[in-house]
Amino acid sequence: MSQLPMPMESEVELLMRNAQLRDELEPYLDEAVDLVSIRHMSLVEENEFLASILAWERAPTLPISQWFEPELKLPKPETLTDSELSSLLWQTIQQLYNQRIVLALTDHLSDRQLYCLIVRDILPAYEKRIAEQRNFLHWHCLQDNDMEGWLKYYATDIERDQWREENGVEPPAQQAPPFPRKMPRKPSNMN
Repeated sequence: MSQLPMPMESEVELLMRNAQLRDELEPYLDEAVDLVSIRHMSLVEENEFLASILAWERAPTLPISQWFEPELKLPKPETLTDSELSSLLWQTIQQLYNQRIVLALTDHLSDRQLYCLIVRDILPAYEKRIAEQRNFLHWHCLQDNDMEGWLKYYATDIERDQWREENGVEPPAQQAPPFPRKMPRKPSNMN
C-alpha cells in the first residue's frame, strides 16, 4: 500500500510556523539562532533547523539506561561466561540501536571490553534524549586521547598523512582491528 504524498505547506503556513518556532525559542536565544537567515536557507530548511534547536533545548537529560522502559540494567561482566557475554552484548547493541544510539570505533575492543564500556561508561552517561526519529546519538568507543589507536586502526591514509605533516613523525603502522564487527549504522537516507 503506497502512501499519499504530503501536501506542501503554503508560504503563509511556513511563515506562521517560523514565527511560532522563533517565539518558542526566545528563552533559549543565542547567536546560533541569529545566524539563521532566509537568504541562506529556504523557509522549510530554516523551520527544520529551528525545530531541531527547540527539540534539543527541551529534551530531557537522562542516563542512557533510563531511555529504556524498564530501565536497562545489565549483569556485571564478571558474572558472565564468554558465550553469555557475547550473546548479551549483541542484544544490547541492538537495544541501543533501537533507541537510536550507534556505537562506532569498536573493532579494537574484545566483546568483554566493549560490554564493560557499555556498562561502565555508556549506560550511566547523561545525554539529551531527543524524540525526533532522525536523530542518532553516535558514541565513539575509542578514548578521545587515544591518538595511537585511532591512527593504527581507524585513520584513513589522508588523515595519517595530515597527522604526519602536522607532527613531523611517522604514525604507528596501520593494522587491521583485532575484533572486526558489523555494527548497526544510522540509515543512509537520514540526515
